Amino acid sequence: MTVRDEESAAQRQQRPEDEPGTGVVTAFGRQLKLLRVRAGLERAEFGKRLGYSADTVASIEQGRRIPQARFIEKADEVLGAGGVLTALKEEVGRAQYPAFFRDAARLEADAHELSLYAVQAIPGLLQTEEYTRALLAMRRPLLDEDTIEQRVSARLSRQETFARWPAPLVSFVIEEAVLRKPFGGAAVLRGVLENVLMVGHRRNVEVQVMPNDQEDNAGVDGPFTLITPKKGEQIAYLEVQGRSILVADRDEVRSISARYGIIRSQALTPRESLGFVEKVLGEL
Repeated sequence: MTVRDEESAAQRQQRPEDEPGTGVVTAFGRQLKLLRVRAGLERAEFGKRLGYSADTVASIEQGRRIPQARFIEKADEVLGAGGVLTALKEEVGRAQYPAFFRDAARLEADAHELSLYAVQAIPGLLQTEEYTRALLAMRRPLLDEDTIEQRVSARLSRQETFARWPAPLVSFVIEEAVLRKPFGGAAVLRGVLENVLMVGHRRNVEVQVMPNDQEDNAGVDGPFTLITPKKGEQIAYLEVQGRSILVADRDEVRSISARYGIIRSQALTPRESLGFVEKVLGEL
C-alpha cells in the first residue's frame, strides 16, 4: 500500500505539537522557565552558562524558537532537572522539520542504506550552512528569519547520520547542472562542492555525477530517495513543491529501486565523479 502525504504545509492538518508556539514546543518553554526561576537564575546568567544569549532563552521559553538537542541536554544538566527536559528532546526535535518532511526525517535517521538522486540542488545531507541558508532565503513565499535558522539547524543536524555506527551506506547521484548552480554566489558554491568532496571520500559514501552530455538518463521522471531501514521494507520518498509522498508499495518501490540502479550505471563512477567535482571547483 502506498502511504501518501500530498497536502502542502499550509493545507495539511497539523498536530498541535508541530509548530513553534503550540503543543510540545510551548510546553517545553514553560517547563524550562519554571525550572530556571526555581533555580534562581536570570535569563542572562542561565544563557551564559549554556552559551546562549538571553534573547535566545526568552524565545525558547516563549515557544517562539525550537531548541536544539544540545541546548536541551545542557539545560537539563545546569538546572538539575533529572531528565525532565531531555525526556522531551525527541518530540521537540521532530518539530524542527517542515511538516511534509517529518516522517521521512524519522526514517532517514534510522536507515541502514540511503540512495538519493538529485536534480535541483545539492542534497541536504551534503549541504553547508551557507548553502542551506541561501536556498531557504530564496523560498517564496518568504520564510521569516527564525524559521530559516531553525531549518538550517535541522538540516545540518541530519548530517549526524554520517557519524553513526554502524555507518549507513549512502549513495548519491547528482546531475552535473546542480553542481554548477551558483545558489548564494560563487563562494557558497565553492564551499558546498568542497563539502561534497570531503563527504564523498568517506568509506560508506559514494557520490556519482550524471554528466549533462549523457544521452541516456533513466532519471527523467525526477528526484527521489530510497530509504532502507534496519528492519522492514525499503521505502521511497518523493518531494516537490512542498508536497511529499512516502511510497511503501513493494512493486512500486522495486521499480524505483531498479531505476536507481540504471541511473547509477549511466552516471560517472565514484572515482570519476570526485575528479569531475574537482574540475568544476577549479573552474570557479
